[in-house]
Amino acid sequence: MKKKLNFQTKAIIAGRSMDAVSGKTFETLNPANGKILAKIARCEKADADIAVEAARNAFENGPWPKMSPAERKVILQRFATLIEAHTDELAELEAIEAGKPISDCIEIDLPETVGTIRWHAEAADKIYDQLSPSGSGVVSMIVREPIGVVAAILPWNFPLMMAAWKLGPILAEGNTVILKPAEQTSMSTIRLAQLATEAGIPDGVINVVPGFGEEVGKALGEHMGIDCVGFTGSTEIGRMFLRYSADSNLKRVLLECGGKNPLVVMPDAADLDVVADHAANSIFWNMGENCSSNSRVLIHSSLKAEFIELLLERTQDWVIADPLDSACRLGPLIEEDHMKKVLSHIEKAKKEGAKLICGGNRVMTESGGYFVEPTIFDEVSPKMSIAKEEIFGPVLAILTFETPEEGIAMANDTEYGLTASVFSASNKTAHNAARQIRAGTVSVNCYGEGDISTPFGGFGLSGFGGRDKSLAAHDQYCELKTIWMDMS
Repeated sequence: MKKKLNFQTKAIIAGRSMDAVSGKTFETLNPANGKILAKIARCEKADADIAVEAARNAFENGPWPKMSPAERKVILQRFATLIEAHTDELAELEAIEAGKPISDCIEIDLPETVGTIRWHAEAADKIYDQLSPSGSGVVSMIVREPIGVVAAILPWNFPLMMAAWKLGPILAEGNTVILKPAEQTSMSTIRLAQLATEAGIPDGVINVVPGFGEEVGKALGEHMGIDCVGFTGSTEIGRMFLRYSADSNLKRVLLECGGKNPLVVMPDAADLDVVADHAANSIFWNMGENCSSNSRVLIHSSLKAEFIELLLERTQDWVIADPLDSACRLGPLIEEDHMKKVLSHIEKAKKEGAKLICGGNRVMTESGGYFVEPTIFDEVSPKMSIAKEEIFGPVLAILTFETPEEGIAMANDTEYGLTASVFSASNKTAHNAARQIRAGTVSVNCYGEGDISTPFGGFGLSGFGGRDKSLAAHDQYCELKTIWMDMS
């Protein structure tokens, strides 16, 4: 992994690498040491206009939408194979730019990226149109057509994986796309688009416009030539895309936003060792920079003392190190401003009376990186900010309840509704809790998001309008058309 990487820093529009029209660039940093990695093309409205024109031309006049689903499938499978062949390169790019542990990039993110593209490719020619039961004198067809030009706005916490979650169904259905990567993590997305061209995806089908949200992201959100926006990120920015749509062409907006997800430990939970394993993995994996992490543990009061002892043991396993060190399990946070935000949440929790029992500090300061140690608070009340606000870091709040009904009520005491986990030895208790908790995904006796075949998305401030993953993701990038033929 020590080879010299060839950083890709330019926009990709109509199959060509391009500087920003203005000639401007911005710096992307290595969060493990705060040093500049490269200067990336800083796209703005003029670049967005060019990218939309290229995507529109590829959609209206290019071969991609006109191909049969089986033809698109072959090319997308080739694309997945190329991504797999470049696993080491892409993993190292992601580890360096996003601060993600290299072992996670190689063992989790890249395999899921490849698998996602392959799964949606294979689904392309398995989804059927319909005939309605309209009588013998009529042929009534309900057909699916690609929605058109899609803008996919990506987050910085899982750059390649989230790109695949968008690209798989968008491309399989015959759309064209403009990817706007987070400004902190542009290079792996740019490289992905180059591999797509190499795989045979026609020019203009995938375009990448790096830059800042208030410049190129806003321009895409307001653009009259965009038919759909698929967004993954904060609830605050998700609201903006709804406004952009309302103020422009009422483009479809699909939002996957934040979460303040509960892990509910019922009094009959069978094995607290297992609960502690899943609780630690949920909040510390990817440095807690994960919208689906269980950042609230709601546990029956009779189990709390034993659980905390086991959980504190697990924190020793989360080695903090440079992301390129294979021993690293906890890398740096994405940038200095985000680190300061996480640390401010920790200080606020202390002032509100939560009991800090682990961590709470910035560490490895000599590296210049943005490292925060695993942090756990006990004696948290439901009204404290740490129980309400999404922190997006390795910070866990522990709350207690006395009855299963109280635990479920506490789980639902949030404006979010993305994921939840329930631990119980009783199938009846677990099933009732899973049905009553308002969240898009509820896992039982584990922390999990399902797999590629299960829809992912949430309720409330966690977003709406569609789902990532599964066949449901294909539906949101299609329009349904009724063709009514009078045969009498």
